[in-house]
Amino acid sequence: MSVFSVSSVSAASPVSFQDALEKGYARASQTLRGIESIEVIGERANVEAGTIKEYVVDLKIVFALEK
Repeated sequence: MSVFSVSSVSAASPVSFQDALEKGYARASQTLRGIESIEVIGERANVEAGTIKEYVVDLKIVFALEK
């Protein structure tokens, strides 16, 4: 029987939501082992002077706890 834990992460990118997701996963995988899935629970963009400056994703990362 596997036991899982969930970690919440926010990641940002000036390029796109996809890039923010990939950066968030890359950073989480440096610390968390056994990542099973990622759920995007929110997306937003930071705007400055009428221009999108940053894409932000809120992630729920599910990973297996080690035995």
